Amino acid sequence: MRISFRGTGDGINVRMRLEVNRRRWLALLIMLGILAAQGFVVGLWAVFAPESFYDDFPGFGTRWVSPDGPYNHHLVGDVGAFFLALGAIAAFALYHRDSMIGRAAGLGWLVFSVPHFVYHVTHRPDAMSTASYTISLISILALGALGAACLIVAPRERHPVPEPAPMNIRFPRRPNTETSRRRGPSNR
Repeated sequence: MRISFRGTGDGINVRMRLEVNRRRWLALLIMLGILAAQGFVVGLWAVFAPESFYDDFPGFGTRWVSPDGPYNHHLVGDVGAFFLALGAIAAFALYHRDSMIGRAAGLGWLVFSVPHFVYHVTHRPDAMSTASYTISLISILALGALGAACLIVAPRERHPVPEPAPMNIRFPRRPNTETSRRRGPSNR
């Protein structure tokens, strides 16, 4: 904590500044927001429209799931539930602005992404183009990288602490001795 004093005409202004790394908080909150959004979008799609997810994920004319094997409603629903759970944890950390929960969310995404990435690196579907395959690997790697970054970037303090308002300490005015001598003793 830094404390600064500034003299004013009738006292001292005291300002306390906390040693909080606001950039780390901003980075953590942005990353948690991205992970929460990713978890909810992918999870909701897979849970509520599993056939569409299987046929069209990630959309935009590319297909990453259907080239990898036959449709399995249970498997697609489970994948959606995993994404929803991870998105919910990231959103919970974001809502509560708690760095410890943010680290837990990052760890969850990292643990999910590593085996997911390893599977896709070792199982390239024949029907998937090289560009689509490369982009799919980069997207999986990005989720793991965001999870790892949440672990690394999360600030030490659990909650961002607002800076206290400055305090003004006023001193009582002393009578001017020059003026009181001229007037003489008061006869009250």
